[in-house]
Amino acid sequence: MLVLSRQRDESIIIGDNVVITVVDVRGDKVKLGIDAPKEISVHRREVYEAIQRENRQAAMLNPNDARLLDTNGESVDLQ
Repeated sequence: MLVLSRQRDESIIIGDNVVITVVDVRGDKVKLGIDAPKEISVHRREVYEAIQRENRQAAMLNPNDARLLDTNGESVDLQ
């Protein structure tokens, strides 16, 4: 892991097109601004991990089970 020190309004560049800027520092919180192309997803780690969990669960869904859901994702009683 590369560790860099930056102060407010200073940036780092990842690749040719991602710029991360320290916007504000207050106590133990740091606000970052991220400038990246639209085709690059940017998520907080906890959001990314939740997306990955949901994707893994969806991949395990049997295609026949999908017909048991209505358009709102609610279970349908077929009896």
